[in-house]
Amino acid sequence: MSGEFGEFHDELRTVARELLGKDGDTEPVGWPGLAGAGWTGLEVAAGYDGAGATFTEVAILLEEVGRAAARTAYPSVAAAGIGALTLLDSDTRRDGLLRATVAGTALPIAVLEGNMVPAAGGETACAGTGGIVPGFRLTQTSEGFELSGSADFVPDAPAATILLIPALDPSGAIRVVVVEPDTAGLRITARPVVDATRALGRVDADAVPLVPESVRPFRSDIDRGLRILFDRAALAVACDSVGIAAAMLDATVEYARVRTQFDRPIGSFQAVKHACADMLVELTIARRLLAEALAVASDASPESSRAVAIAKAYAGEAGVRIAGKAMQLHGGIGYTWESGIHRYLKRATLNRALFGSPADLRREIARDYLRP
Repeated sequence: MSGEFGEFHDELRTVARELLGKDGDTEPVGWPGLAGAGWTGLEVAAGYDGAGATFTEVAILLEEVGRAAARTAYPSVAAAGIGALTLLDSDTRRDGLLRATVAGTALPIAVLEGNMVPAAGGETACAGTGGIVPGFRLTQTSEGFELSGSADFVPDAPAATILLIPALDPSGAIRVVVVEPDTAGLRITARPVVDATRALGRVDADAVPLVPESVRPFRSDIDRGLRILFDRAALAVACDSVGIAAAMLDATVEYARVRTQFDRPIGSFQAVKHACADMLVELTIARRLLAEALAVASDASPESSRAVAIAKAYAGEAGVRIAGKAMQLHGGIGYTWESGIHRYLKRATLNRALFGSPADLRREIARDYLRP
């Protein structure tokens, strides 16, 4: 993620660490502060008050969020929320939502199920979705549509000011329902998980009446729009896992320098050196796979989705292994609440499962290679 913009990326990373470092472990990162720093508009076009950057720049911020184990809805908004809005045709409401998101007054959440995985049938499972099947259905009525269905473990659903719900219409096409969370018949239930740095929720819709203007198709030039959103969400989680792994490696190396046993720093012992070297190798591979996924156009093509699946599967496992090794190398203090390592291990464990476990993603990769 360096290349010709390496200097800018380094500066972006430094500013992000400073901003995230101002918040404590127990409080969410201030949303107005992120908006004021330009995070919410980084990938949004200049015509909508954004910076017109790419997802590569957003990925740097997502990695820093993971490095800080920060409590923020930014990954959900940047990856899937803004991603969903930009896949819709321009109109007054959509453009207003984009500008409000950049300004920090709107928090759009795309309702993507955290345990969603590509269906075994691939493209045939649901035409035009890249194998991703939404949990919501639209029914035609005399006045418009009704929305029914559910999605569980939706990241940051409880914090949403606007929901973007992918749903199948009666013709079998994917539409995006733009609706307020307090709409009658719509219910959001918090879903506590072991990772206290995250907020997940279940979204249920029971025959929610919708005006036709609330039901939007993807842009005509977009194919497999739902798969694009899934891949962006999975890539954001992979970035978070890489950030976790980097933080745990740095913390472990620093601890090995200052912790002594038998009048020597423990970092001088061969077993500790080898363990830290293994952590570095895994982190380096995860970074390379992530960079390759970011370098491919996010168009839900087989090549793009395969690169995302490989990066997400490897980074998810590497994050858990490196955080677990960090806890072990910190010795007894690593298992205490005060060390804070438990936050990273729990977060890495949730990352491994969100938007496709390594086993699920590897099955999809294998199916892709076995197709004639």
